[in-house]
Amino acid sequence: MMAGGHERSMKALREVWRRAENSSCADCGKPDPDWASSTLGVFICLSCSGIHRNIPSISKVKSLKMDHWDDAQVQFLAKHGNAVTKATYEAHIPIYYYQPTYNDCQVLREQWIRAKYERKEFTEPGKQLPYSDGVKEGILWKRGRDNGQFLPRKFVLSEREGCLKYFTKQDAKEPKLNVKIDVINATFQPVKIGNPNGLQITYLKDNKTRNIFVYHESGKEVVDWFNAIRSVQFHYLKVAFPIASDNEIKNRLTRNFLKEGYMEKTGPKQREAFKKRWFTLDHRRLMYFKDPLDAFAKGEVFVGSKENGYSVQKGLPSGAQGNFSWHYGLTIVTPDREYLFTCETETDQLDWIAAFTSVINQAMTPQEYAIEAYFKFKS
Repeated sequence: MMAGGHERSMKALREVWRRAENSSCADCGKPDPDWASSTLGVFICLSCSGIHRNIPSISKVKSLKMDHWDDAQVQFLAKHGNAVTKATYEAHIPIYYYQPTYNDCQVLREQWIRAKYERKEFTEPGKQLPYSDGVKEGILWKRGRDNGQFLPRKFVLSEREGCLKYFTKQDAKEPKLNVKIDVINATFQPVKIGNPNGLQITYLKDNKTRNIFVYHESGKEVVDWFNAIRSVQFHYLKVAFPIASDNEIKNRLTRNFLKEGYMEKTGPKQREAFKKRWFTLDHRRLMYFKDPLDAFAKGEVFVGSKENGYSVQKGLPSGAQGNFSWHYGLTIVTPDREYLFTCETETDQLDWIAAFTSVINQAMTPQEYAIEAYFKFKS
């Protein structure tokens, strides 16, 4: 009898699990979740289940394959599931709030899960959130440009002034840096910075990219800063582009880099020895640095579109003479010159080619034509 009851429970569990709404993780979207929360009623992946396990007062997680589910728990899952639970806990997410996916780092995913279920930040309309009032002030640990030491610095973000500032001393009257919000990007870089809460803030100065590396001991605080930057950017762009839709503006907020990593490069004569550099592809800007944590790029290459004479080719031109130690070459062809690079492995080579191809296949915007003109004028 008991065996029959167990079979019925497992059959009912499989039916709920097979519903289309439950086919991806409720928190990060990873396909085929095989864990669930018996207290929240959501289906989640293994990675998110680990975060839920750290909030035991809110969520009790069990494996859908290995653990026993009793009738009451299965009925609870059937009554809830991802769609019903999301309708409650994700009812009022601000348009600018970054909703992480399974490709994002731990701190972003953990704070998203805690914001939803523990702090219930999105259950009521108009709730005052720590990143939504247009101003944020606090201490972030910033990496020194020359000595690489992280020191506490006061940062101030202001929607009214449309800028981000930082001060080297708490009582300083003048900021060390004052950057307009529309030229800022922020992206989490825990591995590169060597801190799980590491955030890279990039901005344009005189049309060149500059980097600041910061972190905060509190995961919540650093993610609040990240979303505060997005909030201020969103409201700034709403004023600057009044006819643009919310979604169009949302797509112009902070962005992850398309690809980063080491390649070797040679100079314009293609006879110089290839030098190892750290490369960052930020949409149409390919930047190279001596060290991944340099504040300034040693150089930048504009990557335009196919229609405008840009392409990426596997291998190096037959006339390339510079010495190189890595043997997987690729060539970026622009209307003015060819840029030659080598990669350490074939996988790296193919990944870079795919990243460049995705950019080159997109049509250029009017703003990107202006950036291209600047690059041409500079060279």
